[in-house]
Amino acid sequence: MTDQDGKSVEISGAHREHGRQVVDMFSRIAGWYDFLNHFLSAGQDIYWRYRLARAANPAPDGTVLDLAAGTMDVSVELLRQYPGIRVAALDYTYEMLAQGRKRKLRHGRENVIFPVRADGRALPMPDASVDAVTIAFGIRNILPREAAYKEVLRVLKPGGRFCILEFGTGSRRVWKGVYNFYLDRLLPLIGKIVSGDSGAYRYLADTIRSFPDERSLAAEMVDAGFERVYHVPMMSGIVYLHVGEKAG
Repeated sequence: MTDQDGKSVEISGAHREHGRQVVDMFSRIAGWYDFLNHFLSAGQDIYWRYRLARAANPAPDGTVLDLAAGTMDVSVELLRQYPGIRVAALDYTYEMLAQGRKRKLRHGRENVIFPVRADGRALPMPDASVDAVTIAFGIRNILPREAAYKEVLRVLKPGGRFCILEFGTGSRRVWKGVYNFYLDRLLPLIGKIVSGDSGAYRYLADTIRSFPDERSLAAEMVDAGFERVYHVPMMSGIVYLHVGEKAG
C-alpha cells in the first residue's frame, strides 16, 4: 500500500493483530454500546455527533461515507441533517452494524443507509466516489492511521471533507485533574459494572491517554495530503472536531 506520494504504508502483523483484538472487544460490548456512550458522556455525545455531521457539508443529493460507523448514530444524524443523501456505513465489527440495523434502520432509512463490514485501511469503494467522510471515535482504533488517511483521500471527491470526531489526548490535565481521574478510575469501573467487560473500557482509557494531541493529529492530516485542516475543541478539549479537505 502506498500513500499520495507513492511511499509505502506498511500494515504489519502487529497492526493486523490489533485490528482483530479491536473487533473482538467491540463484538463483546455491542449490545451496551449506545447506552454506555450516552451515560458516560452525560448525553453530550449526541451534540458532538451533531457537530460532526454539520461539518461534513455534502452535496444535497450526495454520498457520505460514515467510517467506523458502529451502531450508525452518525449515519442517522447525517440523514437527519441532509435528507437527500445516501450514507455508506462501514465498520470492521459486524456485531456493531447488526445492532444498528436492528435498532435504527427503519422508517425508510434502510433504503438510504447501507451498512457494510469493511476495513478502513482498504475501502471497498471507487476513487473519488463520496462527497464527505466522517468518523466518530474510531480513528484511534485504526493502525496505522496513515493507511486510513490514504484510503479516505482516494475515495473523496475533490473538495470533499474528512471530518474526525475524537477524544483529545488524555495525557493533559483537564478540570484540574477531575477528568483524568474519571478516565483512569471511574470509566473502566462503570463499564465493568454495566457491561461486565472492564477490559474494553480500560482499553478506551489507555488509547485516549496515549492518543496524539490536537496539533499532532492536525499535522498527520496535513502530512497525509489534506488541505485547510483545522480543529475545534469541545468540553474544554476533552473532545475535538478535526476537519480537512481533499484538494480541489
